[in-house]
Amino acid sequence: MSHRRTSTPVADDAVLAELGIKPELNRRLRLFDSYAISFAVICILAGGMSLFGFGMSHGGPVVMLGTWVGIGFFTLLVGLSLADVVSAYPTSGGPYFMAEKLGGAPWGWWTGWLNFLGLLGAIAGIDYGAAAFAGAFAQMQWGIVPTTGTTMLLFGAILLVHGLLNSAGVRLVTVLNAISVWWQLGGVALIVGTLTLAPAQHQSPSFVFTHFHNDSGFSSPLYVVLVGALVAGYTFCGYDASAHVAEETTNAQISAPKGIVRSIWVSWVAGFVLLAGMLFAIQDYTATQNTATGVPPAQIFLDVLGASGAKALLLVVIVAMLFCGNAEVAACSRMVYAFSRSRALPGWQSWRLVNQRTKTPTRAVWLSVVVPFALALPALWSPAAYGAITAINAVGMIPAYGIPVFLALKKGRHYQPGPWSLGRMRRPIAVVAVSYVVLITAVFCLPQSRPINGTTFNYAGVTLLAALLLAWVTWITRGKKSYQITAARTAAQPDEALLNERF
Repeated sequence: MSHRRTSTPVADDAVLAELGIKPELNRRLRLFDSYAISFAVICILAGGMSLFGFGMSHGGPVVMLGTWVGIGFFTLLVGLSLADVVSAYPTSGGPYFMAEKLGGAPWGWWTGWLNFLGLLGAIAGIDYGAAAFAGAFAQMQWGIVPTTGTTMLLFGAILLVHGLLNSAGVRLVTVLNAISVWWQLGGVALIVGTLTLAPAQHQSPSFVFTHFHNDSGFSSPLYVVLVGALVAGYTFCGYDASAHVAEETTNAQISAPKGIVRSIWVSWVAGFVLLAGMLFAIQDYTATQNTATGVPPAQIFLDVLGASGAKALLLVVIVAMLFCGNAEVAACSRMVYAFSRSRALPGWQSWRLVNQRTKTPTRAVWLSVVVPFALALPALWSPAAYGAITAINAVGMIPAYGIPVFLALKKGRHYQPGPWSLGRMRRPIAVVAVSYVVLITAVFCLPQSRPINGTTFNYAGVTLLAALLLAWVTWITRGKKSYQITAARTAAQPDEALLNERF
């Protein structure tokens, strides 16, 4: 897929000034850094591993690999379309800012709330998943049987670390994201290489590329394929992170779009290699599904490499998850900062403050770790309740990506692209991308297992409706009066003195 430049980029701060934004953040990120944060957030070692067991039950190898190829392709089209719009509006607000500029205040408000809640759900899901994998490691290493209580404690500790790391400033976050890129790619090479070279039996290519396995309770193969596509669908989220750090990126109109696109296609290729390598290494399909560790990939590592090798590879996955969660906190905090700058969140006066020493929205960082912990607390009593909270990740974020693409498409010739542009291919790619967003959002809400009860019920549709209701109520009660997309007012607010506070 090619793109062409339609204009010459002007100075980054001048672009923000044209958009009505006063630059406040530290502009240190380069093209690689922009790509690194989105790649870290997608994190194939997190999504691919945590959802591996789900894929085994919902279509098996042929669906896992086939839908990875298909979902990855359509995600790339969405990413290309979104990147085109990001080039025109390179701000920390990301999708909500683009939506408001292209469609008006209500569009920005609704998109912002979907994106905000989706990011919070993503942090909860990623860091809780890391805690669960850490619990599996503790069981293998020390015989400690994980409980919901210990998992919650680990989850809280991980969030605390991520809050501290992000509060230190964007320079540290940038270094960690760069390490994450090589850790993930090296981790995939290590896992696949070790499993392939190990002196154990391997599944046949026929099994890996054609075997269909269905424990979902549904009889329709087509339906199972749709539901099984969620392994890839849930993984390919978070690439808007490059947009959220655009105000900290040099040459943002080029770097942010390229960061989005590169993170998707690299994840697409590396993720396919990872899944295929894991599937070839399965020793006993049923035993892997029903592993006592509760983590099917850990059972594959145990069967092929023994306890020592399994623990080593599990550590690789856990560290990748920790990198992922840290990058997600960075992206969410910038979105909180920008959305508060537009007076959209309760307590916006506090969340938009920037630490003058680190040039980081520190209070937004802590909001981004405290709220996910509170949202996940119901998991102490009900796994289904936790699933309802984290389901907003995909059903919030994916539509938020599609809305600005749709609005740019609707604007037609009046849409003014940035220097990174799809040119004549913008419209056909956008049509397919928006159609895919509508379809995959509907698929996210489908029942995933039968019989349907409190444990197996898919709460994604409920949480999506709840998010939309929350956005509507807040728009009616306060949004119409207080919401202001133009952040230039930060230069002349009554509480301007607070902006210089060192906290």
